[in-house]
Amino acid sequence: MKDALGAVQSVLVLGGSSDLGVAIASRLAAPRGATVVLAARRPDDLGAQIARLVAAGAGRVETASFDAERPETHDQVVAEVATRIGDLDVVVMAFGVLGDQEADEAGGDGAARLAQTNFTGSVSAGLAVARRLRAQGHGTLVVLSSVAGERVRRANFIYGSSKAGQDAFAQGLGHALAGSGARVLIVRPGFVHTKMTAGMRPVPLSTTAEAVAQATERALQRGAEIIWVPALLRPVLSLVRHLPTPVFRRLPF
Repeated sequence: MKDALGAVQSVLVLGGSSDLGVAIASRLAAPRGATVVLAARRPDDLGAQIARLVAAGAGRVETASFDAERPETHDQVVAEVATRIGDLDVVVMAFGVLGDQEADEAGGDGAARLAQTNFTGSVSAGLAVARRLRAQGHGTLVVLSSVAGERVRRANFIYGSSKAGQDAFAQGLGHALAGSGARVLIVRPGFVHTKMTAGMRPVPLSTTAEAVAQATERALQRGAEIIWVPALLRPVLSLVRHLPTPVFRRLPF
């Protein structure tokens, strides 16, 4: 439960090694020394992330085992974390894979596994979290979506389509939670400088994990449902969504 001044007291990050997830948790934990749980496939490898959270002012940092590709475990993971730390004020859905478009188009199971993690994993984990938040009567699920899903581009249509599905699911989940006291915040960043994008050529309106975290914190404070980071992406993507297909296909991205 948030304290009397509205500060978050507990944060669960699903995808605990994520630069974005840790940046958001760091900002939310700082004001009142909140408890943070980093849930990841390899929780023993989160030393750097734990150190960053402690330095940022988190009062307590724990880890848990979480695998987006094992939906049968998601309810149990959420329940066990709630048993350990109490009500969940904010849950950040930060897991995901970028994939290798060229290799995945050529064959193998890469595309299917990407879809399983980014979309199927989000559906399963999102519903598990929503059931917990609904039972609490409060709490916010932050879904880290992407502008890549707003209109899927040729260059990364496998990743983009998985994020489009995740985003649509998150919107529907937000509608389903309306009136329950729980809610969903969808964050749609553009290109973010993180370890996942290291070595890739930045594009216009690129941003940082810290900027996304700051925008997310502000959105939580004002009760927003969807944000774009940077905010200028909203009108840009609105234009791109309505371009005729022949024009869209000629764009240099």
